[in-house]
Amino acid sequence: MQKYFLNNNSDKLLLFFTGWGCDENQFTNLTTKSDLLLLYDYQNLNLEFNFSKYSNIQLLAYSAGVFVSTIVDKNIPKITQRIAISGNPYLFDEKLGLTKSLVQEFREINLDNYLAFRRKYMVETEEEFKRYNDLQSLRSLESCQNELTALENLYENNKKNISFYFDKAVIGENDIIFKVENQKEFYKDKIKLIPKSRHHIFFKFKTYEEIINY
Repeated sequence: MQKYFLNNNSDKLLLFFTGWGCDENQFTNLTTKSDLLLLYDYQNLNLEFNFSKYSNIQLLAYSAGVFVSTIVDKNIPKITQRIAISGNPYLFDEKLGLTKSLVQEFREINLDNYLAFRRKYMVETEEEFKRYNDLQSLRSLESCQNELTALENLYENNKKNISFYFDKAVIGENDIIFKVENQKEFYKDKIKLIPKSRHHIFFKFKTYEEIINY
């Protein structure tokens, strides 16, 4: 996986597992007082980072990163809080996660239709659509498709050992990637719904701390 590190000279670390196709550029509208380790591109799960200086690690996981975090974080000490955003660990489950038809839509994203896909699934308003395009991921379509294949293989090899231990789930009330009614059933009283929001909930906040405390 790839990583982006922001050093704020803090003894706290915000560990952020982003979603499929993401990079750090998509989240530059958010600030934090903690140090930030942002992870993306799960074509492999190699993670080299010294966590020893931190007494408090808060984990955020977004979309596909929710599943990935349940595999990787077993080797990370001192995690004090885990928050899922716009997803759950059962990434390719037909009910709880991505349907086969939706995964096929992911497969068919190209330079002619990617804007329509973003508008339909990712954001709620035209203003958010403009901001999303201004802060779009700079990764290639090939990189994203290779990551999707890697995620499918990773899920197939690990789906029987998935653990659930998130303290909170922050979900857009109009998310149509991970169906909201199924997320309510899965997370029960742990769910926090964001009004008038689809899959990319991050324009509703200015800081990571606002998400954590929502």
